[in-house]
Amino acid sequence: MVSPFLLNIMIHIGHLIEEELRKQERSVTWFAKKLYCERTNVYSIFKRESIDTALLLRISKILGYNFFSHYTKELE
Repeated sequence: MVSPFLLNIMIHIGHLIEEELRKQERSVTWFAKKLYCERTNVYSIFKRESIDTALLLRISKILGYNFFSHYTKELE
């Protein structure tokens, strides 16, 4: 089993989420509404190196992008 610590060194999930949001030309306000949270919470997500899997699943569905694929690539 690969240590979660080693995965965090390679993947900064918050940056990846922010990058995908910008790529789709979506606003932070739009994203916050979809997540049912405040804009400040979205900025907090962008700073996270790790994230709860249930939240990552919701974000993946909202943005139509499989963020889990970044982790599975690290396991190969």
